[in-house]
Amino acid sequence: MSIIAERLSAIKPSPTIAVTTKANELKAAGRDVIGLGAGEPDFETPKHIRDAAIEAIKIGQTRYTPVAGTVELRKAIQAKFKRENDLDYTLDEITVGCGGKQTIYNAMMATVQAGVEVIIPAPYWVSYPDITLLCGGTPVFVDCAEKNGFKLAPEDLDRAITPNTRWLILNSPSNPTGAAYSKAELRALADVLLKHPHVWIMTDDMYEHLVYDGFEFATIAQIEPKLKDRTLTLNGVSKAYSMTGWRVGYAAGPAFLIKAMNTLQSQSTTHTSSISQAAAVAALNGPMDFLPERNAIFKQRRDLIVDAINACPGLSVLKPEGAFYVYPSCAGVIGKTTPSGKLITNDEDFVTELLEAEGVAAVHGEAFGLSPYFRISYATATPALEEACKRIRRFCDSLS
Repeated sequence: MSIIAERLSAIKPSPTIAVTTKANELKAAGRDVIGLGAGEPDFETPKHIRDAAIEAIKIGQTRYTPVAGTVELRKAIQAKFKRENDLDYTLDEITVGCGGKQTIYNAMMATVQAGVEVIIPAPYWVSYPDITLLCGGTPVFVDCAEKNGFKLAPEDLDRAITPNTRWLILNSPSNPTGAAYSKAELRALADVLLKHPHVWIMTDDMYEHLVYDGFEFATIAQIEPKLKDRTLTLNGVSKAYSMTGWRVGYAAGPAFLIKAMNTLQSQSTTHTSSISQAAAVAALNGPMDFLPERNAIFKQRRDLIVDAINACPGLSVLKPEGAFYVYPSCAGVIGKTTPSGKLITNDEDFVTELLEAEGVAAVHGEAFGLSPYFRISYATATPALEEACKRIRRFCDSLS
């Protein structure tokens, strides 16, 4: 008799972490591997944020904090939402977790159970469906076609809603596609949601500040204030501030939901690191002057990878509005054969053979719920990205 709980049979390890782990193992074994799987900026955490953490250690901010996060950090989050999103929250409507993933987990665990449906637009971040399943809920996937920019169409949302729908998860800019919803697109989705008052909205804004070509970010509670009382607005410091390892995510929503999330967290992690919270205060209250330069580099990399992929036989890709991912189609290479005689039957075969032949690690589209595609993260050094583009082209040229 197994000691492992049956609930774990419904979920699988994160495919994106698995690809990064595999790439690191090959590197350790002496292989020349370029990892394009990890969603992690290659820039350092800005110095003023690191200095704030060091100062926090020096002055002894090393004790337990409130479960919801320090008052200083929640005040910084409160000010951020008002300043950047025109959203007003009280401190008891704000919670801090160990990264965005735990914050989502807390919200889902507090509200989802058997019989509850969660609408997840596909392609999706790999953790949304597995967290839903772990909580006993049912993921309801809605395919978002490439012709629609990988964005949820209002009529498709309307059709997916049932009396059992509890949440719609929106992620903009998106992981894995980089697609971002315009204000008009959010308005159209809000109009549908106004007709269904039992549906809550979980909006994952983690890539808010990583947008290009003059795109103006907005979040749905900002677009339609009538939805604010049933919206959980999620964000964090991982991406814009290059603080992935610091593990600070946060959310704002109705006080009764935040209280439930805090109750759950009080029996798990209690809170994230006091040092990380001090650093996050400095991030949210401090200068953002480093961001335009970094975004300019991300944009150059995006344009580089988009042009290179579209020049590869059998591949094509849209130019996304934000984040640091592209989601190319590999439909044109399905059915082709590698020089070693391997037939490519799906997107997983494609990324597997690309890694074996050329040492380029990417993530297959099936992991994100929409095939035949694959995800590339361009949050890596530009020379490495240029070399990866050459290898991808060489691999595609070798197929017959």
